[in-house]
Amino acid sequence: MDDPRSALRHLIRTAGWHRRLLAGGLAAAAVAFAIEAASPAPPDTVDVVVAAHDLPGGTVLSAADLATVGLPASAVPAGVVDAASAPGALLAAPVRAGEPITDRRILGPGLLDGWDAAGDVVAAPVRVADAGAATYLRPGDRIDLLATSLDGVASTSVVAADVPVLALPSAAGSTLAEGALVLVAASPAQAADLAAAAVAARLSFTVGVP
Repeated sequence: MDDPRSALRHLIRTAGWHRRLLAGGLAAAAVAFAIEAASPAPPDTVDVVVAAHDLPGGTVLSAADLATVGLPASAVPAGVVDAASAPGALLAAPVRAGEPITDRRILGPGLLDGWDAAGDVVAAPVRVADAGAATYLRPGDRIDLLATSLDGVASTSVVAADVPVLALPSAAGSTLAEGALVLVAASPAQAADLAAAAVAARLSFTVGVP
């Protein structure tokens, strides 16, 4: 028959081992809870439409050009477009992959939507002499329009500086065989100067950085 004292000592040792195990588990749980409490909660995110890859100005957006990502609310720029209205929109300027698509990046149903906030911008049609060079233009490009006089002096001056290209109307059906038509956003004064220059000068352009 086992010694009762030995059995009691064994029971005490077993209970002590279980207490230490329980205490260790409780300590580990306390540390885990403390770490979790000290860690900041992940910020709430908002689904935002972004460019799926680099896109040039003048791109008509398709579903393949777009992606949706979750951004913290504080990082969402003003004027982001929704996923339903972005496809089919015309980019006014180049965008990088991952860049949110905002209303300032696209041309809406009206040619001057997004440009006429101050109420002093008009859409001005301009016929440039070099139709081949105009094929490299895209909506959203910013150009300087130059006038070279036809009076034999051949002086050249900038008529309108840093104006954005709104559209490049097709030449199909045009009765004018020379040059290319470019529609730009300009101030009323610039539009008047361009109209005057078109009568007495040859118009050309240089392209700046959007």
